Amino acid sequence: MNELPKDPIMLMSMVNMKLRDQFESLEELCSTLDVNQEELEKTLQSVGFEYFPELNQFR
Repeated sequence: MNELPKDPIMLMSMVNMKLRDQFESLEELCSTLDVNQEELEKTLQSVGFEYFPELNQFR
C-alpha cells in the first residue's frame, strides 16, 4: 500500500475520501493505486470496517 497510511483508522479515512472524490469503486481505486484489494479489505476488517459497494465506502 504505497501512498496509503499504515494506521487502519487513517487508512479507512483516506480510502473513503478517495472513494467519495475520485473513484467509482473499490476495484478502480485498488487498480489505479496498485493496491492489493484483498489485503486492504483484510486490514480494515481487522479493526471492524466493512466495504459496502452500494455506498462505495467502508463503515
